[in-house]
Amino acid sequence: MGDAREMLLSRVIDEVAAHGLTDRSLRDLAAAAGTSHRMVLYHFGSRDGLVAAIVEEIEARQRAVMGELAAECTDPAELVRAMWRRVSSPELLPFVRLFFESLAATTRARDVSLTTPWLDDGQAVARLLGAPADPVELRLGIAVTRGLLVDVLAGGDVDAATESLERFLELWQASPAERGQSIVE
Repeated sequence: MGDAREMLLSRVIDEVAAHGLTDRSLRDLAAAAGTSHRMVLYHFGSRDGLVAAIVEEIEARQRAVMGELAAECTDPAELVRAMWRRVSSPELLPFVRLFFESLAATTRARDVSLTTPWLDDGQAVARLLGAPADPVELRLGIAVTRGLLVDVLAGGDVDAATESLERFLELWQASPAERGQSIVE
């Protein structure tokens, strides 16, 4: 049963990444994925359950990429840049759009944190890189990245968002005293 659910979820994710999720009924989503609404209900319980599964899967895929990229990077800033290149690429932007499109429905449908898994995996990757893993700074990095992704989706200027990410990394890597100076200047 798990394989059937995963295959169905993968088909639905590809469909909604290509054609969107908003205002699409469960029946429409099921038909587009080549199944019946009853099968979707069987595997996910409801449309909100399906949307929650979509978001969780997209997030799990991205965290897996972070783990893969960590093996190739020598420091946290390099990893952040590699992740940014990946999530802001034209190939992944439909999935990023889907993540934000699904976000409200997911948090409304279930009491779920989409940040905690990133914090947990971020701490594990930091240990792998031999870097400190301050949960406050990890949360800030997640928030900045998500905010810049919204900016890319809203304005389409990946280069400007990348420049802003670079500024964030400069501030993040600076000492606390330098951070205060650069903000004041």
